[in-house]
Amino acid sequence: MVERSDRAPLLDWEEVPSAEKTDGEAPAVPHVKERLSSPCNNQAPSGCSGFGWSSGPGGPTFTRTVSNGDGCGAPPATSGAPAAVDEALPPDKDAHLSDPGAIEVSLEDRMVKWEEKDQIVSVFVVTFNTRTGNMLEWCLPKDIDLEGVEFKAIASGSHRVTTDFIYFRKGCYFGLACFANMAVESMEERGARMKSVGILSPSYTLLYRYMSFLEHQVRLQLQSPGHYSPLEAFYEDKRALLPPSGEGVVCVLPTNTWGAAINHSMHPEMKITHPAGCMSQFIRFFGEQIMVLWKLALLRRRILIFSPPPVGVVCYRVYCCCCLANISIPGVGIAVPEFRPFFYVNVADISALENELSYVACTTEKIFEEKKDLYDVYVDNQNVKTYRDGLKPLLRLSAADRDKYRKLTEQRQMLLYSQEENGDCVSSEEDLFILFFLEQNNRIFQTLSEVAGSSDPTVTQESVRAMGLDPHGDRLFLLHLLEIYGYDSLLVSEQLCCS
Repeated sequence: MVERSDRAPLLDWEEVPSAEKTDGEAPAVPHVKERLSSPCNNQAPSGCSGFGWSSGPGGPTFTRTVSNGDGCGAPPATSGAPAAVDEALPPDKDAHLSDPGAIEVSLEDRMVKWEEKDQIVSVFVVTFNTRTGNMLEWCLPKDIDLEGVEFKAIASGSHRVTTDFIYFRKGCYFGLACFANMAVESMEERGARMKSVGILSPSYTLLYRYMSFLEHQVRLQLQSPGHYSPLEAFYEDKRALLPPSGEGVVCVLPTNTWGAAINHSMHPEMKITHPAGCMSQFIRFFGEQIMVLWKLALLRRRILIFSPPPVGVVCYRVYCCCCLANISIPGVGIAVPEFRPFFYVNVADISALENELSYVACTTEKIFEEKKDLYDVYVDNQNVKTYRDGLKPLLRLSAADRDKYRKLTEQRQMLLYSQEENGDCVSSEEDLFILFFLEQNNRIFQTLSEVAGSSDPTVTQESVRAMGLDPHGDRLFLLHLLEIYGYDSLLVSEQLCCS
């Protein structure tokens, strides 16, 4: 079985040492047609890509079809498309849209041009100063507000690790920073030099492309501090075209392409680089507890994950939690709070989290556990706990939870067997994981919609079983679900008593 790197290829602005070039690493992004090739050419049997997460050469692979979903897969509600984006499809192509073949080609061209759109709002270097602590060393543009980014790009406790990467939010932007810690013979630096090089973008969907570049640049900054020319060239080449007011957010996808793109490929918000088998690692790490996280995510609870550094793998857990709450039934979940990924947070984010109704985030700062008003659920490594009495019963697994986890495990084993015996390179554990919970969520809300539209809108034991839930053990979960998603007209049968 061939393992692939979870990093993006080296990019045009990166200064590649001659030794790396001799290894056959291409400095430029491969031609776009390679990204639109068959899944077999872009997915490793280990499941290193899924639902737009492809870490293959050049970017995400278009492999799946997903209807409009809820949660972290949804497009940012505050986004607006700049006029320049609409130029992705030249006017002369509109005349050919009556041809089905032309529609496919035009849409692919449009999606590709959208993906290539420059989206970088800022690039920066953060350093650790033995006298003043974390500080912003350099940035472009010079007038951008980066207050607090120095504590996001170098997480608390990072001095214990050699390298790391961190996803985070800064206002309406998402960031990715690569950290490195190098031993030096310097009394002033106390034997260690720590820096982080990062970028900001209106969405995290394209940040994975620049992982290798950032990793190389942080090594360069450690070895030759103050050498900013590659970062300057990178910013000039990739800076985003923001609205004139500067207050809006660059649209992740042209609004008039969004609906077609959903059916054509996958959720654009589901593009974030990950190590091979990220979802399967998530399952192995939490085991049956993922069924508890699934319910809490579907209920749009505030979930905070604590773990010591490295932070990168915990950011992936944030992402995986978001994937548990996807729904693709039109109209469902519109009125509920958006399940927003905050990724890494620290004490500077306390005021922002106080105003959030629903989120999932991670931190390395243990003090958050004492801030019980900031979260509903606290995950300390593999220990899922809550201080809210109304949620404590949800931490207990029901018989249906164990049955679903058993089925998920069996499906994973069948997939692995198929990959080994038949060379199945199309399916992946990532797709399996996301589809498993997407179908479970759709099953619940499809059943609720059918009951609500019937002559007797009463949730019975039979309808609860049709949802894949336990009539007794999942009663409280169901009551929370009905309240949050606005099924006020439904009655609950008295037969659904607590176990």
